[in-house]
Amino acid sequence: MDWLEYEKKAYEKGFVSICGVDEAGRGPLAGPVCAAAVILPKDLIIEGVNDSKKLSEKKREQLFDVIKEQASAYSVGWASVEEIEDINILRAAMLAMKRAVEGLSKKADFAYIDGNKTPDLKIPCEAVVKGDAKVMSIAAASILAKVSRDRLMLQYAEEYPQYGFEKHKGYGTKAHIEAVLEYGSCPIHRESFLKKIYEKNREQQQ
Repeated sequence: MDWLEYEKKAYEKGFVSICGVDEAGRGPLAGPVCAAAVILPKDLIIEGVNDSKKLSEKKREQLFDVIKEQASAYSVGWASVEEIEDINILRAAMLAMKRAVEGLSKKADFAYIDGNKTPDLKIPCEAVVKGDAKVMSIAAASILAKVSRDRLMLQYAEEYPQYGFEKHKGYGTKAHIEAVLEYGSCPIHRESFLKKIYEKNREQQQ
């Protein structure tokens, strides 16, 4: 597999500053959605980098620092729980991606976006399905986004200890759902995501 196949295509078209973009946190019941954009030096392959979901938490933490050291530029963007509720999760994820790209200290002239949709950027971009397993800069972005979001959820775990955010990072695990049903929601929960849980619980109790 050629990790740089996509970057090479963009370089051949005359682009010189190519960023990969990915998000973390579309599925959870709580917390914001996070995105990262990464520009890597031409032809750089960072050993061990892969789709963040395929790596252990320890490995992601190690690579987080390596990516930041070796990247030409990187940026992390967020969309809040309020924005998720207001504009829906897909649009919020696109907004976080847009913020990540626009926050780069070195301007990108082309972006590869993980998935099948692209955010509203001022530069040309291309969506790559499963891009975090195909494009080095997207894989690097997936790690920055995932670790950044996980670290934030650890802070929330201290603020709202009853939910166990340190374990599931806001995803809808059995323990998390049970905690929501016992304690109700907290300010970082996505209320629209909880509706089905409440409905299912009501049906079971009838």
